Amino acid sequence: MSPSPPTPSPALAGGETLCAVLPAPSFSLGLRCTDDEVTEIVYLEPRAELPPRTPLAKEAIRQLRAYLKNPRFVFSLPLAPAGTAFQRRVWAGIAAIGSGETRTYGELAQSLGSSPRAVGNACGANPYPLVVPCHRVVAAGGGLGGFARQRGGFLLDVKRWLLGHEGIRF
Repeated sequence: MSPSPPTPSPALAGGETLCAVLPAPSFSLGLRCTDDEVTEIVYLEPRAELPPRTPLAKEAIRQLRAYLKNPRFVFSLPLAPAGTAFQRRVWAGIAAIGSGETRTYGELAQSLGSSPRAVGNACGANPYPLVVPCHRVVAAGGGLGGFARQRGGFLLDVKRWLLGHEGIRF
């Protein structure tokens, strides 16, 4: 009897594969990585867990689980270089926002000498949500704003859950 072919990794749009999937409350987290760096974390509709395929994926899943248990958890994952110089400045500003705190797109833009729309675009391009917590950037006047380039639906529900997990109610 010949061995069965290996089960392929789950693929997303564009055929890209995931090295792990972690179910979370009302959503899942997909992880892409090399042996040495995390290359992307994506929000997915709820789906079954995919055990980590590499030692780094195992560590990343451990840290993501730690955040889901304790929103004050501080990540220490090796992230692949990504984005433009401006996007990296925005992401550094986002990374400085503590758990349980928010900044508006305008406040972040003002600190960077930019516009709220440019900050929103950089937030939407963030390849490392949770590690670079773009869910902590909200609209002026107490609104949620967008999330991952979406203005409603599933991803906005994820943003609402993440903020609630950190003690912020919308």
